[in-house]
Order: sequence, then structure tokens, then C-alpha cells
Amino acid sequence: MTGPAAPAARGRIRISDRAYARIAARAATEALAGAWAGRSLRGALPTVSVSVPGSTVRVRIEVELPFPSDLAALARAVRDRVGAQVKGLTGTRVSEVVVVVERLVTGGRS
Repeated sequence: MTGPAAPAARGRIRISDRAYARIAARAATEALAGAWAGRSLRGALPTVSVSVPGSTVRVRIEVELPFPSDLAALARAVRDRVGAQVKGLTGTRVSEVVVVVERLVTGGRS
């Protein structure tokens, strides 16, 4: 009886760009949930693009943020959460997360 096959002989798993993008979009939405709480107006869902050069993933995410708010802190929260979620759920190293603020949404406070 032989033991289990060596890891390299077991095959490969390829994660689609779409899967990375969905994970990143969900993570960004979760990171911003508190900032939108108590507002009647909400920003659009994040737009995500990814590239997978080799064994790493790069993420570009476009978000709308509530104004007034600490924009730098919100962008950092998105960057950190996206990087952690993508790495945690896929095991892929995240080389870069670029957060682009596309629009500021004013008003809408309840």
C-alpha cells in the first residue's frame, strides 16, 4: 500500500479572476458598511478589476464614499480588508490593492 501522492502530483487549483473580484467586492462592501450606517443615500457597489501575474494577485477597486467622513481611513480599511479576505479565502499572496475613490456621496444623514 502506498501513501498519499506528493503535493505536486495531486494537481492544481486555478481560481478565476471573477472569483477574486467577487471576494474583493464583498470585502470592500463589508469594510464600508459602518460608514454608510444611518444614511438614507448609499454609494454604488464597488467596481473591481484584478490581474494575476504569476502566483500573486493585484486588485484595483473603485468605491464611492460618504462625505463628510475620514476618507483616508475608509480607503485604508477597504485596502486592508480586501487584502486579508483575498489571501485568507484563496491562499494567494496579494501584491497590491489600489483603492480609487470614484465619487463622494453627500447628504443622506438620517
